[in-house]
Amino acid sequence: MTIADDLARTGTLRASINLGNPILAQGTPSEPTGVTVDIATELGRRLDVPVQFVCFDAARKSFEAMTAGEADICFLAIEPARAKEVAFTAPYALIEGVFAVPTSSPLKTVADVDGEGVRIGVQRGSAYDLYLTRTLQHATVVRGEEGTAVFHPADMDVAAGIRQPMTEFVAANPDLRLIDEAFMHIQQAVGTTKTRQPETIEYLHGVVEELKANGFIAESLRRANQPSAQVAPPA
Repeated sequence: MTIADDLARTGTLRASINLGNPILAQGTPSEPTGVTVDIATELGRRLDVPVQFVCFDAARKSFEAMTAGEADICFLAIEPARAKEVAFTAPYALIEGVFAVPTSSPLKTVADVDGEGVRIGVQRGSAYDLYLTRTLQHATVVRGEEGTAVFHPADMDVAAGIRQPMTEFVAANPDLRLIDEAFMHIQQAVGTTKTRQPETIEYLHGVVEELKANGFIAESLRRANQPSAQVAPPA
């Protein structure tokens, strides 16, 4: 079985795209753009197969499509809970996760946030939901369809999210401020199911490393006007 046959088993490479992360994908389900779309398109070109974009508004839904067999590749943050079912490449980009708090909040640092009684609004199933659920010792994670959306109505103490949309959220809400220090560096990678051949997974890893090294990822992020994302270092 060739890599193309193994990866695109229907004859089309179905790429799960998360439009809920504006750093990685922009546009509409019918016309998505961004670095994840560019990587999928390049993979299709190299494998000589057509590409179909299966778009979602949240990472959780993109992950579910991957594990349900509705997609062949996905673009998600590496997290242990996901890695049980998805074979990831090394990361191609790094994104910062940050907290927003009311301007009057006594919370000043990332360490301050993990306190008894502190409630943190997150997007359900996001990388930062999984990370905070795994690492917090005292604070409580409160999940919603969008972390910033549950912040005010549910009277959260903190909202968690990725830096660019969180910066925009704070700019639109003058009663809020960012804790500038990142609480995590989200490692964005290409993934496929663990049912693929080892050679196929290694091929994806090699392509990602090449696209980092030759400037493809950097140029794609520049075209999408996403300066807050960093190209990941070589694996």
